[in-house]
Amino acid sequence: MWLPCGRASRRVVSSFSRRVFRSYFHVEGRRKFNVAAFMPEAAGIQGLSDRSTLQEFSVSNGESFWAAAARHRLSWISPFHTAQDCDLSRGRIKWFEGGKLNVSVNCLDRHVHTCPEKVALIWERDEPGSEVEVTYRQLLEMTCRLGNLLRRRGVKKGDCVTIYMPPCPLAVASMLACARIGAAHNVVFAGFSAEALAERIRDAHSSTVITVNQGVRGGKVIELKKTVDTAVDSCPMVQQVLVAMRTENPVAMTARDDVVCEPAVMDSEDVLFLLYTSGSTGKPKGLVHTQAGYLLYAALTHRYVFSYHDGDVFGCVADIGWITGHSYSVYGPLANGGTTVLFESTPIYPDPGRYWEMVQRLKINQFYGAPTAIRLLLKYGDQWVHKYDRSTLKTLGSVGEPINTEAWEWYHRVVGDGRCPVVDTWWQTETGGICISPRPSDPDAEIVPGMAMRPFFGIKPVLMDTEGKVLTSNNTSGALCISQPWPGMARTIHNNHQRYIETYFSKSFCPVPTGYFFTGDGAYRSKEGYYQITGRLDDVINVSGHRIGTAEIEDVVVSDDCPLPVSSGVYTFVVLKKDVDVQETDLSRLLNDMVSKKIAKYACPDFIQFVHRLPKTRSGKIMRRVLRKVVERDLNGLGDLSTLDDPAAVQEIIQGHRELRGQQQQQQQQP
Repeated sequence: MWLPCGRASRRVVSSFSRRVFRSYFHVEGRRKFNVAAFMPEAAGIQGLSDRSTLQEFSVSNGESFWAAAARHRLSWISPFHTAQDCDLSRGRIKWFEGGKLNVSVNCLDRHVHTCPEKVALIWERDEPGSEVEVTYRQLLEMTCRLGNLLRRRGVKKGDCVTIYMPPCPLAVASMLACARIGAAHNVVFAGFSAEALAERIRDAHSSTVITVNQGVRGGKVIELKKTVDTAVDSCPMVQQVLVAMRTENPVAMTARDDVVCEPAVMDSEDVLFLLYTSGSTGKPKGLVHTQAGYLLYAALTHRYVFSYHDGDVFGCVADIGWITGHSYSVYGPLANGGTTVLFESTPIYPDPGRYWEMVQRLKINQFYGAPTAIRLLLKYGDQWVHKYDRSTLKTLGSVGEPINTEAWEWYHRVVGDGRCPVVDTWWQTETGGICISPRPSDPDAEIVPGMAMRPFFGIKPVLMDTEGKVLTSNNTSGALCISQPWPGMARTIHNNHQRYIETYFSKSFCPVPTGYFFTGDGAYRSKEGYYQITGRLDDVINVSGHRIGTAEIEDVVVSDDCPLPVSSGVYTFVVLKKDVDVQETDLSRLLNDMVSKKIAKYACPDFIQFVHRLPKTRSGKIMRRVLRKVVERDLNGLGDLSTLDDPAAVQEIIQGHRELRGQQQQQQQQP
């Protein structure tokens, strides 16, 4: 019930295993390419002989391609008159102008008309085996009741509602209720501190906050309402807090509630949601995504990257507080009328078999998770995977950071039994959806471990050197940019369009010519034209005049030849695999020998610090900013640590750093 309350070098690939994995499909002979069967949205496009010509058309005739896709995939109240009006040099991105629609109608109503009792959501609660299924009819009713409640309490079209909730049906209904009445939503990861939450509430100017009384994760109760109470103390604009009780039922309803909520008529470019992501200065950026373009891109990428088909169960284990959860737990699957899993727990609760037990029980067909979690589970051994039936799996996905070869091969060989293609996806909060991925492609097309490989339809990536010159050859590295707009990209930074332009369309250390979107990532383009992400450009280090990405060193030290799962640059942090018994001095010598052999002597770490764990966010990402500040001995610049899964890890690293520095000084003082 609801309670109102007051980023590098060609050597990267050479360090990889060059085994190429084919998909599990077997193609006998060459068949005529049936455009309509593969992609109904492109059925009217003439002269397409195969998927490669479709890809070429989508780039060279982007406006026509996206217009056809939008007309077919989305339900419109009024048709659009202009497919795009974009000028990247000015940061102006507009798609489908004149068109009017409602996102919640596209995600719910049109499916209720055809299959009301189809399961929309499977809430995989923290307690294994206690999942809750919600049909499209139930989700629509839940959304309408909540939409009416928000309207009664004064939330208007154009307002922004902050949602601080764990993955659950009510959180999805809250997002869709906002979309239904024309309010934007600002979902804040329900692991952020009160201070981090308050900063996002204030920047979004939210007068309404929706939360739950408590969250449950990994067997632990999290006092979310208390966090909200502390946060709103410094947010005078907040007028009301709506609190849902986390009970056995997805929502408590009464006969007095109105199950009809008239959907607001929204322009294509009206704001759908804000989502905050960290900036280089540490101050979060409120990225703005709009209605039609975002929804279309999320739906198409979900359908074609993962080869999602009607009746499949899609298992994205990202939190809804991140863009992955927005696009591939909520909007993409629901726009496609799919069944999507909301994962509330952790990969190792109650044991390291949690993911795979869930796959067996829910009969998941596509599984989408983070490399950090895959590396973690790899350490526990194959037995936790083999214990469960994973025969329903058809596609495995990786998201959040580049996946190293060892983890990729384990994921493919053990989890997928060598038969499931692994799609290593590259994208960002700013892009709205997947931009580079091994799929879609011909069924027998190769997949190279550790490479994102192929751009999605309509995406035209380019590489640039440090002077802003476009690199046209293959077998080269540079700054990854995208040369033309696409519907899913963020439109601006909330309240700071100039920052948006300066961040994404110009860079002082890598001047970007007008008309290019700067991703901030480095990439390598192989001789075959495939793309491999080499890490953030601000993680590129200069050693004796040589530029090298941290990902390049990391892939060497996490190879099968060495029992280490991660490092982070010339100053290297190392976490040993479980039960490894070896002297640190011997291991340091081995590491340096490997880096010298596989990359160059100049890339050998100057310091190797062995740690029990690395500082990670609750979503599993390594907080490299914190490690950098420890190495620089700038402890006052650590910034907000509230997003850390375990802040004590930082103190352990600081102490270990001091001890390592002390040992170095003693060695220097010896005659």
